[in-house]
Amino acid sequence: MTVTPTIRVQREDFDLQAEVDLLSKGKAGIGAVVTFSGLCRDEGGTLAALELEHYPGMAEAEMTRIGDLAIARFGLLGLTAIHRYGKIAPGENIVLVVAAAPHRQAAFDGANFVMDFLKTAAPFWKKEHGKDGASGDWVAAKDADDAARDKWK
Repeated sequence: MTVTPTIRVQREDFDLQAEVDLLSKGKAGIGAVVTFSGLCRDEGGTLAALELEHYPGMAEAEMTRIGDLAIARFGLLGLTAIHRYGKIAPGENIVLVVAAAPHRQAAFDGANFVMDFLKTAAPFWKKEHGKDGASGDWVAAKDADDAARDKWK
């Protein structure tokens, strides 16, 4: 059975439960579903919004590549990865990863793998907009994100 990841880059919000249901309901062999939903932080009450940009076409291609790697490596029976773009307010959804597998460890590892690579390899950029009206700099990549990705090599 060939498993193809569901990949979306979209401005609009997503419904976590609806995505889990689409991926897992009535599908043979699934014994575990793991979800990760990344939210916009408020940065101590100073952030009005986080602006997310992406490279159209390339972002989806890279997310698909990462998803295919996770499916092959962890024997996933289903995978959904959704990443939003545009201005996102604190508390709103940014990213969703849903991994389905026969057993929990593969589902956990698959979801974790996808997030570690999305943070470092997919062409997305973040800019902070402060409550004081100031537009901050584009957010730099973190060494911790690279280290998390490198543990999978």
